[in-house]
Amino acid sequence: MKTKSALLAVLAALSLTGCAMGGQAPAAPETTPTLEPSAPQAPTGTITVWSWDVAAEALTRLATVYEASHPGTTVNVMDIGYDNAYDKISVGLQAGTGLPDLVTIETEVASGYIAQFPQGFVNLDSVIGDKKADFDQSKWSAATGADGSIYMIPWDSGPVALFYRSDYLQAGGVDPNSLATWDDLIAAGVKVKAATGHTLWSLDISTGSAFTMLMQQQGAGIFDANGNISVNGPEGVASLTILKTMYEKGLLKNVKGWDARVSSLKAGDSAFHPGAVWWIGTLESEMPELSGDFAAVPLPAFANGVRTSADGGSNLAIPTQSKNPELAADFATWLLADPDNQASMMANEGLFPAYLPALNDPIFSQPDPFFGGQPILQLFAGLTGDILPVNYTSDYSKASDIVANAVVAAVVNGKDPKTELDKAAQQIATSTGRQIAS
Repeated sequence: MKTKSALLAVLAALSLTGCAMGGQAPAAPETTPTLEPSAPQAPTGTITVWSWDVAAEALTRLATVYEASHPGTTVNVMDIGYDNAYDKISVGLQAGTGLPDLVTIETEVASGYIAQFPQGFVNLDSVIGDKKADFDQSKWSAATGADGSIYMIPWDSGPVALFYRSDYLQAGGVDPNSLATWDDLIAAGVKVKAATGHTLWSLDISTGSAFTMLMQQQGAGIFDANGNISVNGPEGVASLTILKTMYEKGLLKNVKGWDARVSSLKAGDSAFHPGAVWWIGTLESEMPELSGDFAAVPLPAFANGVRTSADGGSNLAIPTQSKNPELAADFATWLLADPDNQASMMANEGLFPAYLPALNDPIFSQPDPFFGGQPILQLFAGLTGDILPVNYTSDYSKASDIVANAVVAAVVNGKDPKTELDKAAQQIATSTGRQIAS
């Protein structure tokens, strides 16, 4: 739903929760409740769901459908707003009271909450555990606890592809289907800039989000699967070297903040935009005058051959405080593990499914006039199953700030990528107490 840069403040707030509450241990049950695999009769009663923006709109619309087909149920959806959502969730988890039956939690925050509040959410193994293969594995991994159990149901995904300006590439004599590697893209960027004067990519370098996106494409993150610091490994060095090379060749336009990124794309400053599927909505709503000028192909590949990454996505979780967890689980699985409902949310609210069977719906093969008739959703649907999981950990916030500084030092200030990432790894180790991977 939100971008990585928009989540930084949220992640920082999560990491400081213990300090803000005086270091008190979360009030929670001694053991995490697990729902029974089946009940003798369908659950009834009332539940409350917290969400925001288009997600709240989707919940409100489909809650009416659920109530009509499930007599005796009421689903109250509260749009609590994004700005204060995680403050409310964190305070409720810490206090052990005040949370609803279902909460929306974004992917990059999920593992931090599960780690910090291990008894804060209902274990969903009996509800959804047998459907692991049906979901985007990167989202499933982020919603899984250290015990291997699933604590949140993946909702929407953010597969990444390479958007491009067809007119710019034509002017530069570049075939978009020839962009097999990142070196190919850099070479194409040089040709397009020579022919048109436009850069390759407009991005806010200071957030570090482009770096982590390139890392995830290689199945790597700031931390490895064991929670050790791995940002300075070969994947990190390769990612940072690519960004530095682009900058040194004059192919990056450094813009500050979300609005500037959109404005730069609208103004046509750059020929390419590696971005998530939700950029489709931004392009079509913010710059309709450019209809027919954009298209997309898979990301250029690293050595592992994967041609996508991830940016964004969310889940639904049941706090252990829920007064009606059975109904909450029934509604959440009805909503998110159903192809028709997931396709409906794509069509009406632009929420791209994390539930893979939904990607077979005809909506994903329809040509899109804005993209010159390209069935753009079909491209992203074909990439979703290839997204590699990464381990965010509860220290992602602290680490992200440190890594962002390293990215600026290497890209903008010309420092050596390996040296800066080694420094960042040591700073993260000092800040978090985690070990640096060998």
